[in-house]
Amino acid sequence: MASQFQLIMRQGPTPGATFILEGSQLNIGRDSTNEIVINDAEVSRRHARLTFQGGKYVLEDLGSTNGTFVNGQRLAGPRVLKAGEVVSLGEQIVLVYEVTTNDPGATMVSPRAAAAPAISRPQTPPPPPPADYVGSVPASPAPVVSQPAPAKKVNILPIIIAVAVLVFICVCAGILWYIDQNYLWCTFFPFLGGC
Repeated sequence: MASQFQLIMRQGPTPGATFILEGSQLNIGRDSTNEIVINDAEVSRRHARLTFQGGKYVLEDLGSTNGTFVNGQRLAGPRVLKAGEVVSLGEQIVLVYEVTTNDPGATMVSPRAAAAPAISRPQTPPPPPPADYVGSVPASPAPVVSQPAPAKKVNILPIIIAVAVLVFICVCAGILWYIDQNYLWCTFFPFLGGC
């Protein structure tokens, strides 16, 4: 069995997206030339780099504007990642570093193709942080449950007003018709000339 290294997005533009880490050097950033592309304004064009050394990945910031953090602490230099550590790019992008073992004959997805959330794979909650970690770990995103669209509410007030106006006009027209048919103009409207 071979080890598989991956970053899983817990918070950001594509929560649940899995980035399989393959290769000796992987650049992370907003630019499409990076091996791991995260299209978010918080991420610099070339934000950070992962380098595979001695069977482990080492993370370093590439002078990004918003910084690279591991377990809430800003990187000042290269750092070896351990399973379960929380990697943040700026304040909004949160990734969890995972190490798993799998069958070397299994099909694997490259980091570029892994930008979309994994659909067939059930999400597991992030592992607990190391014992010496002080801070908060972001919660796993809630599972997406499709709900039927709510029924559209009809505002009945305009309908009631329109019916009331129509009834009022009909009553007024009826009264005027009655007055005209019975020659009562002078009785109801004495101020009219010719009475």
